[in-house]
Amino acid sequence: MEELFIPIIIGTTRKQRKSHYAAQLLNEVAGEYSFIKTQIIDPNDFIFLGDGNDQEGKDSRYSDITKKADGFFIVVPEYNHSFPGSLKRMLDSELENYNHKAVAFAGTSSGSWGGVRAIESLVSAVREMGLVATYTDMHFPRIQSLFDDNGTLIDQKYRENAKKAWNELIWMTRVLKVGREKSE
Repeated sequence: MEELFIPIIIGTTRKQRKSHYAAQLLNEVAGEYSFIKTQIIDPNDFIFLGDGNDQEGKDSRYSDITKKADGFFIVVPEYNHSFPGSLKRMLDSELENYNHKAVAFAGTSSGSWGGVRAIESLVSAVREMGLVATYTDMHFPRIQSLFDDNGTLIDQKYRENAKKAWNELIWMTRVLKVGREKSE
């Protein structure tokens, strides 16, 4: 089976974030697929326009990742019924590298909705960027209670939900990759 590179993007730079636990779980589940290569992308490791710098808005390391990527999995926390500005700056920096690539979402929140509104807000933004959203979203409500202090998952049903989301993302990623290759 052909290898697919699908980075997992953490959607926030906040120090108190718990969404990195969800990203780690998604990375673990991806390890069950021998043909999937992942990389957790932490926006704290990159510099983008609006992050207090004089750059033109691109970080060449992130550009290289998005160019090589076959698809994306975005872990998005819900802040005030939407997604973080740091994620928007990150995504806006690479429009040409997203075109006709699949994206799946894992929403997180400290409340009972699990990032539903953040994902709803993000879908129209990524569509404008040329990404194709899958229909199988993951939700991590009350994320502070789903993982222990070391980031170990407490409720194993989330591992099964992650597998379902990965299966849909893999299917969509393959279809779009063939389409991109055949149209070149």
